[in-house]
Amino acid sequence: MEGKPSPAADSRRQSGHWGRIAAAMAAVLRDHIRPNLHRWSEERQPLVWVVALVVGICVAYAAILFRLAIGLFQLPWLGTMSERVFEAATGQPWWVILLAPAACGLVIGLALPRLMPDRRPHAVADVIEARAIHDCRIAPRDGLWSAVVSAFSLGMGASAGREGPVVHLGAAIASMLENTFDLPAHARRTLLAAGVAAAVSASFNAPLAGVLFAHEVILGHYALRAFVPIVISSVAGTVIMRHHFGDFPAFILEPQTITSLWEFPAFALLGLVSALVAILFQFALMSTERLAWSVDLPFWTRPVIGGLMVGAIAVFWPQVLGVGYDSTDLALKAQFPISVLLALLLAKMAATAITLASRFGGGVFSPSLYLGAMAGGAFGIAVAHLFPATTSGAGLYATLGMGGVAAAVLGAPISTTLIAFELSGDYHVTIALLLVVSIATGLSQAIHGRSFFHWQLETRGLVLQHGPQAQIMRRLRVADFATSLEEGERPEPLGEGEGEERPWLLEDDTVEAALRAFARSGRSRIAVVRGEAPREIIAWADQVEALRALNAALIEAHEEEHR
Repeated sequence: MEGKPSPAADSRRQSGHWGRIAAAMAAVLRDHIRPNLHRWSEERQPLVWVVALVVGICVAYAAILFRLAIGLFQLPWLGTMSERVFEAATGQPWWVILLAPAACGLVIGLALPRLMPDRRPHAVADVIEARAIHDCRIAPRDGLWSAVVSAFSLGMGASAGREGPVVHLGAAIASMLENTFDLPAHARRTLLAAGVAAAVSASFNAPLAGVLFAHEVILGHYALRAFVPIVISSVAGTVIMRHHFGDFPAFILEPQTITSLWEFPAFALLGLVSALVAILFQFALMSTERLAWSVDLPFWTRPVIGGLMVGAIAVFWPQVLGVGYDSTDLALKAQFPISVLLALLLAKMAATAITLASRFGGGVFSPSLYLGAMAGGAFGIAVAHLFPATTSGAGLYATLGMGGVAAAVLGAPISTTLIAFELSGDYHVTIALLLVVSIATGLSQAIHGRSFFHWQLETRGLVLQHGPQAQIMRRLRVADFATSLEEGERPEPLGEGEGEERPWLLEDDTVEAALRAFARSGRSRIAVVRGEAPREIIAWADQVEALRALNAALIEAHEEEHR
């Protein structure tokens, strides 16, 4: 019979057990935790998180100043700084309503060519362009003057949204702050999206929507590495706005419920109606833009004429003036009859198309919500007339239509669903909202094939639907892969060639232009010259190096989207 182990043997056994645990923990620390922490630190993520917090705070206060600026410009002619523009406009003489937007147009027409090189205020599409091909760089001057022009336009009655200019301003602030640090490219894109998230969350008091809009529209992916800084910025922006304006959604609604499951066919039909409204709205924006600039007129007269046209519409329908949140709120509360809802639908669509084509500042966020609320409210009244016993209120249909039209126009179904949810503050309608948004977005994509923002970019020659490789070929420059002259090698003058079309490249040419030059000339090595004449060789561009740089950028983009 064996005896019990001695205390010394038991102690040795326990010591060995704890030793094995310590060795395993040390191995985990050495092989897993330490490399991850090293990579996290090497990518400068702690700094990115801190900068994201600063971005969120700065953007929130910029959004507050932007709203105050709209009110200040609005005060002299409407006598109020509140968002109740419709109510204030009804107390003004008709000639004030007619001439105020035109006077604004005169100022903008004279000042814009001096303030903005491309003679237009900037908004969301310009942020997407900066992320895609400009290394996330937005000039602070462009951000500031775009905000001033947009605040002046909206304060003087231009029919557009305030969120697009705030998004651009937030991105400009993020770009300015990130330029202070030598951050990697993926961090710059993350911080640009963080500025956008803070702008959206501050504008709508909707932090979830801000986070998802930044991922969905600006970044185009949902990488975890970008998630934390964007959330930090969005939360910071929301906290600042709630501190100053209170914890209230943009629209205060009565609790809404779905009366019967038999309504879901009606919700699906509302998705079709929302798609139709979104498609018509985008066609109105596109066709008005083309028509306005097909007429040869002095630039300064265009905003004046556009302002007169918007003022003429507002004389009969003052609800179209400005951002239109007050009228949207009335539609959500079922305060308009169906005839007024349909009239405002057409009037706002025309006024917004004219406003943006005339180079007033503003975006399409708020007008899309406005049009959706009008269309959904009218649809709800019609359905209630046909099936009074099983139909929810018109306010519910207005909320659903608001989400459907906005999602189809913006090309952001996920974040727009959350915007509509957070604006109404009612979770019970989410399942119906998802149905309406998905049908509206799918049908709009079937007709247009792109969002309004991507259409704007296509008019500038930038097509992003072809994937990241198209963006990289526009962003990567010859200077990024060209080989400098060897030490002691002097620059040589370069002639124009014998029958060749431009047998040289510039440092600022894209890799796309370089690859075409290699294919056209049949050469594998082409001289890189200065832009001015006489042209001297300052470097060499090799086809192999161009392809290597392109492949490296593609791999980096793929990794960024999955980390």
